[in-house]
Amino acid sequence: MKTILIVEDEGAIARLIRDYLVGAGFEAVVAGDGDAAVRLFREVKPDLVILDLGLPGRDGLDVTRELRRSSDVPIIVVTARGEETDRIVGLELGADDYVVKPFSPRELVARVRAVFRRTEARQDDAAEGDPIRVGDVEIDLPRMRVTVGERLVELTATEFGLLAAMAREPGRVFTRGQLLDAVHGVAFEAYERAIDAHVKNIRRKLEPIPSVPRYLLTVYGVGYRFAEG
Repeated sequence: MKTILIVEDEGAIARLIRDYLVGAGFEAVVAGDGDAAVRLFREVKPDLVILDLGLPGRDGLDVTRELRRSSDVPIIVVTARGEETDRIVGLELGADDYVVKPFSPRELVARVRAVFRRTEARQDDAAEGDPIRVGDVEIDLPRMRVTVGERLVELTATEFGLLAAMAREPGRVFTRGQLLDAVHGVAFEAYERAIDAHVKNIRRKLEPIPSVPRYLLTVYGVGYRFAEG
């Protein structure tokens, strides 16, 4: 049974999320603030985190940053409707997905299941195929491992999924909608900025000079492509 850490300071919302997750077959623990979230994360070692960014004191962005220093566990961030900047920053810090308040608990459970399905599907897909090499970059699909020369590149599950989707077809131009569908199973225009945030994150970790990418290339007005070998 997978365990989910819910980080939410509004008790009624936290209980609602917990009840729906438990009803869906997950274990759920709740933290009411950022410090408790970091402590519980270390103690419980959850399989996924649902994290409200609007926490009192130590906010959700700081918690995201802290969790990403030591773990690539999937994170779904929760924001208020008008906080688009925080959503994008959360993704750039390494969150895998986001939902906007007010949200349907059923939608949130569906998002959780989708994250787990994507992670498991990547593990199954990775069992096939030889590593992809472009220059000094190697993407080892069977091991879900990316290296640049001798340097290991730590990617979240979503970042690895994006990179692998493009690397499997080097030279092909992917629209943002196609990339959304590849990693989220959905292609909503409102989420397209999420792809830009993930690509920025991958470049920061992968490229020798992120502002002058060699591998993950922009096709202006369309989307992105992976460089051909």
